[in-house]
Amino acid sequence: MFSRGTSIFDRESSIQLLSSNFGDFTTAISKDPEQVFFVVLALSEEIANKARFLHDCGGHLPECFPDTDNGTYCSKECSVAYDSAINTADGNTSRLMSLLYEAGLFFLDRYSKSGTLSVINEAISKLSIVVKGTLDSDHKLSCRLNDLGRSLLIRFEHEEDLLDVTRAISYIQKAISVTVEEESPTCLNNLGHAFCLLFETTGNLSEISDAISYHQRAVQLTPEDHRDLPRRLNDLGHAQLRYHERTGDLTTISEGIAHLEKAILLTSDGSADLAMALNNLGNSFRFRFECTGSIDDLSSAIANIQESVRQSPEGNPRKHTRLSNLGNCFVRRFERTGDLMDISQAIMCHQKAVNFTSEVGHPEMPVWLNNLSLALKSRFERTGDLADIAEAISYLKKGVQLAPETHPSLPIYLNNLGNSYRCQFQRTGNTAHITEAITYLQKAVEITPEGHLGLPIWLNNLGLSTRCRFEQTHNPEDIDKAIAYIRRSVLLTPAGHTQESTRLTNLGVLYGCRFTSTGEHSDIAEAVDNLQKAIKCTPEDHATLASLLKQLGDTFSERGARTGALPDIHVAISNYSLAATCSAGPPSLRLIAALQWAELSRSYSRAQLLDAYRVAIDLVSQLAGFEQTIQKRYINLLDVSNLSASAAAAAFEQGRPELAIEWLEQGRCLVWSQLNDLRTPLDDLRAKCPALADELLRVSVALDNAGAREEASLADSTLVQRISLQDEVTSHVKLARERDGLLKQIRYIPGFETFLQPLSYSTLVAGLPQSGTAVIINVHTDRCDAVALRHGMNGPVHIPLPGFSYIMAENLRKSLKARLQGAGVRVRGNVPDARGMRFESGDGRVLTGILKELWLLVVNPILEALGFMSPSNEKPPSSLSRIWWCATGPLAFLPIHAAGRYGRHKKEAATTLSHYAISSYIPTVRTLVDRVKSPLSLHGRKSGLFLVSQADTPNLPLIPGASAEVRAVKQRVSQCSTMEIHCLESVNATIIQSLQNMDTYSCVHFACHASQNTADPLRSAFYLHDGQLDLSSIIQKRLENADLAFLSACQTSAGDEKLSEEAVHLAAGMLAAGYRGVVATMWSIQDRYGAQLAEDFYEKLVNDDSRKFNSERAACSLHFATQKLRNSLGDSESSLLIWVPYVHFGL
Repeated sequence: MFSRGTSIFDRESSIQLLSSNFGDFTTAISKDPEQVFFVVLALSEEIANKARFLHDCGGHLPECFPDTDNGTYCSKECSVAYDSAINTADGNTSRLMSLLYEAGLFFLDRYSKSGTLSVINEAISKLSIVVKGTLDSDHKLSCRLNDLGRSLLIRFEHEEDLLDVTRAISYIQKAISVTVEEESPTCLNNLGHAFCLLFETTGNLSEISDAISYHQRAVQLTPEDHRDLPRRLNDLGHAQLRYHERTGDLTTISEGIAHLEKAILLTSDGSADLAMALNNLGNSFRFRFECTGSIDDLSSAIANIQESVRQSPEGNPRKHTRLSNLGNCFVRRFERTGDLMDISQAIMCHQKAVNFTSEVGHPEMPVWLNNLSLALKSRFERTGDLADIAEAISYLKKGVQLAPETHPSLPIYLNNLGNSYRCQFQRTGNTAHITEAITYLQKAVEITPEGHLGLPIWLNNLGLSTRCRFEQTHNPEDIDKAIAYIRRSVLLTPAGHTQESTRLTNLGVLYGCRFTSTGEHSDIAEAVDNLQKAIKCTPEDHATLASLLKQLGDTFSERGARTGALPDIHVAISNYSLAATCSAGPPSLRLIAALQWAELSRSYSRAQLLDAYRVAIDLVSQLAGFEQTIQKRYINLLDVSNLSASAAAAAFEQGRPELAIEWLEQGRCLVWSQLNDLRTPLDDLRAKCPALADELLRVSVALDNAGAREEASLADSTLVQRISLQDEVTSHVKLARERDGLLKQIRYIPGFETFLQPLSYSTLVAGLPQSGTAVIINVHTDRCDAVALRHGMNGPVHIPLPGFSYIMAENLRKSLKARLQGAGVRVRGNVPDARGMRFESGDGRVLTGILKELWLLVVNPILEALGFMSPSNEKPPSSLSRIWWCATGPLAFLPIHAAGRYGRHKKEAATTLSHYAISSYIPTVRTLVDRVKSPLSLHGRKSGLFLVSQADTPNLPLIPGASAEVRAVKQRVSQCSTMEIHCLESVNATIIQSLQNMDTYSCVHFACHASQNTADPLRSAFYLHDGQLDLSSIIQKRLENADLAFLSACQTSAGDEKLSEEAVHLAAGMLAAGYRGVVATMWSIQDRYGAQLAEDFYEKLVNDDSRKFNSERAACSLHFATQKLRNSLGDSESSLLIWVPYVHFGL
């Protein structure tokens, strides 16, 4: 069509072509844009509707070369075309407004391609005229207001002029108000974006809340198949991320992640929006990591940003930003794990970003040099390799050289260069380095104009560097200058700024530093004053408030310890109490504050001691909440496993045994108690409010399943898999919140005020069996106490144990462990006649001595206090009193049930606990109360005994006696009872078959290998022919008619020393699964006697009258069987090792 040889005077054919067929025009312009443009200008004089013609030309020119150098030229020429068109429309207001509006939209579109500030200024200029010239009654006003607001927001992101964002909000709000139809999701989304930008400047929580509200409304109004839904979901997720940064709310960030994941699923591969959403999702995971410390979140952040980088084609101007984000994530993971591979990858990402920008001559090369240097600086801080910090300084110096003197980011680079020199100084002690640091930081301050947002940052860092020089030279002028710099930084920080409290804190630290040097009390007073100001300017609902209060408490505590001023100690106590009782903030930090509160109160304010522990006990349940997997809950409880014992010791000391009991119940076996809560019968609630009962049951079942899921590693998972896993996490959090809401509703119902709350002492006592005694023994470093409970008693029997101590209990536990390891009963072996046992020659009396110590220092004092010391040797076991033992600390791993003084030979008289009582163990008193409250009601089809024998488990040692054991049990029970018996052995003993039969039969007997997983107790398992039958699978079956479990396997009640208060063993797990009684073992058992003991147990258990048996006689039957075995073997050390490990748990 057009070519360089075409005459521009061939007007008629050219006019006809250009005015009728812009498709051909586009083809022509792609060949020779400059020639065509001059033809257009010449022909425009010959066209009647010149304004429209020029407008159309301006709109079509960019289509031919959107991403080429001609695009810049085209934008300039299009501007000329639009201005020419507008100039021809004088006198026709409607036409002028239309042309101006379309010109404004053109420049708005061109900005998205060029990113040039002058282009968006053109758009704002034209759109502002349009808005002023549009009548309020014009239906086009809403769109025009919205587009003007959108343009102002873009400029605000460039210049951060608050006037732009406030004007934008005003225009978009008016756009919404003049809309006569349904709310515009486009306007709502833009308004949400505006409030999000405003929040990022002011830190006002209400603004980000408004942003989320508008974004949520926009998403709600957007159809599922709308093309803008992914971007609006992305904007909503971004706003929720900002809210999380301010409040630390994990639910919000999880919801934000879910929205971003949905946006990704709705975005087609290859779309530019997909790379953007992946990048945002990665950043969201990184910020959640900052809150939770979950390495999986950081792995997800890295994986998503890696995919974002992959989706960004070479030459994409945003790729370097995503590479930088990825590098920053690797730096964070390096700081978390110390893995040098991570920092190496971070440096590689930043190097690629630098290489990419160097190829295209990117004007912001200094930015990426800056990021690369910061990564190198991080590696230096880990390795101390001076080459890294030298290279970092080199890159920063290059960045400074490349940046023009007027470059807006030059002060940032100078600041980072100064900080790098400070790091180098801290490694080398070279005064020249700290001098360089101060020089660059001073320059950063000097070239930064007053009022610049960065000036307080540079001053803050200059103050910290000057403090470093003071610590070398001890020149008082330096610490004075450091204080002056940071004081000025504080003065320049706007009230309410997000960094205000940080800078006040730094100022307080510097005053404390000067106090250390001079001893001037006015300085420590200033330190306290600034910390108090930091707290005052922090909103009450801010997630960092608890941390600030705790820090202030630390300061007062230190000053009080140094000066001996009791008022300071009391103020420290007050601040710790405020930190512990904050409504926001990490439960772990508030718990630490509560423990510090308790520690100081113990010495200085005993009236507050119990209050402190009350708060601490309440916080434990938040530390391991329902929103977490069981595996994660146990990890979180590791550092506070002795809290309940400490609290109980304080309560005992102050004469409050009832409170001690309540705290031991509330703070111990937390996870098992949570599982029990999820399975609590809802008959009473259903009778009162069936709808709430059904909802709670639905949520409880879902939480039960969610808690049992395994914490998956995301390292090798695909994007779809990661999204699916995150959906599980988000759903889990929502379920926990939904449960909290349901419980609040239920507790408003009369009679349900304490529904599923920790049981009071009176409730516990009222729910105990009619006969027997529950004895709790609290072992703590301060004191040891026992407390006995009986049904209906007014108050517990408190029995101090002054002769016993925590150290004694720990030494006994270690001695027992060493003895068992020496005897080979802590591990399984392939011994022909033993289930993992071997016996030493010689007669070491370690176990005998342990049992004697337990008798003299623990059990005998308790029996005397309870009036049990009436010998009953000649009485049958059924007439002996029952004692349920609930021990804490190291004592939980010792065989209290076998305590006594044993002779070396059968003829020697022995005095043992078995002479006076039948012993059982319970993880908590509630375990017993729940079983009394819900008597067994067996359906005919579910009564019976299911036997499992796995003597030849693949890849494990043989258990020769397992088959003989189940055959002996089957024969004995068949002879004495008509109850149904079913047995699976060897290859038939599979996981599926076992689960089905456990649901069918009320009693189960396992004779097999077992494993205890202390890291994740629900993965503790029985080894069957085709794999492991774990507790998680058993619990999920919800065995409503479970009665008795006999675990003839190794170490099924051994527990974990690190979680002594959580009863992390198979026996407790089977109680949690619903079994009313469990027979288990404390260490490995010997096959030679296992079959006989089991046979004797079941013979005693079977009731000849009713021809059936149940768990209520299990303890008596085990007592009978073990004492029969003892009588036949005698009381030698080797004999004790055989029968002592058998224990009974439950009713």
